Amino acid sequence: MAFLDRLDRAWSLSQSNLCVGLDPDPSKMPSRFSSQPNGIANFCIEIIDATADLVCAFKPQIAYFAAQRAEDQLETICNYIRSSHPDVVLILDAKRGDIGSTAANYAVEAFERFGADAVTVNPYLGTDSVEPFFEAGGGVIGLCRTSNPGGDDLQMLDTGGEPLFVRVAEMIAQRWSKLGDCGLVVGATYPNELSQVRQIVGDLPILVPGVGAQGGSADEVKVNGSRADGHGIIVNSSRAVLYASSGDDFASSARLVADNTRKSCSP
Repeated sequence: MAFLDRLDRAWSLSQSNLCVGLDPDPSKMPSRFSSQPNGIANFCIEIIDATADLVCAFKPQIAYFAAQRAEDQLETICNYIRSSHPDVVLILDAKRGDIGSTAANYAVEAFERFGADAVTVNPYLGTDSVEPFFEAGGGVIGLCRTSNPGGDDLQMLDTGGEPLFVRVAEMIAQRWSKLGDCGLVVGATYPNELSQVRQIVGDLPILVPGVGAQGGSADEVKVNGSRADGHGIIVNSSRAVLYASSGDDFASSARLVADNTRKSCSP
C-alpha cells in the first residue's frame, strides 16, 4: 500500500494526528536500560507499545541511533513496528539530500533496510535529487519551514516577492506530487506559516515537529494545519513523550502525555 493510502488509513483507524518521535538519548532514559545490550531498542519498544493505539505514526530519527552505533537496534525497532503495529505509519527522519547514485542508496537505506513508509529529505539540491526516492516507491517528505529559529537564514529569503519556503511549498505541490506520494515539514513554532503552506499545498500531508519541548502548540497546529476532515497533519512530539518520566513509570507517563497531545491536535 502506498504511503498516502497508508497514512489516510492510519488517520481513519486511530482518529489521531499524533506522531511519536523516537529520539533515544541514553542519558535521559531510565538507568536500567544502560546496562542492557539492546537497551535503546528495549526502551523504544516499551514506548511504542504504550502509545501505539494513540498515534497515526512513529518517527525514528536516525542520528540518535547512528551516534550510539545502534543502527542494528533501529532495524529491530522498525521491524517491530511493522510486525506488531502494522496500521501505524513509519517515517524515517533522515533529512537526506544528494544526487544520482548517492540518493538511490539513501532510498535503499530508508525503504529496504529500515522498511520506512516515508523519509524526510532536504530539498536544497532540487527535484532530481529526490527522484530516486520516488522511483523506489516510498513517500517523500520535504523540509519546508523548519521549527528552529535559524531556519530564517534561508527559508525567509526574498525570492521575487515571496519567501523561499513558499517556493519550496509550491515546488512540492506542483512538481513532486506528480512524481509520487509526498508531503512537507512545517514547524509548529510557526503557525502562521503553517496556515500559509496549507493554502498552497491543498490536501498534501504536513509533518509538524516542534510540539512539546520546542514550545509549539498542538491546538494552534490543529487550527492552522488541518484539512477540512480534521486530518492532513502528522503532529510530532518526541522528548515530551519519551522523557515524561525517568522512573519506572516512564511508559505510563509517556502514554499520558501522548494522550493529552493527541486530544489537542486531533479531530
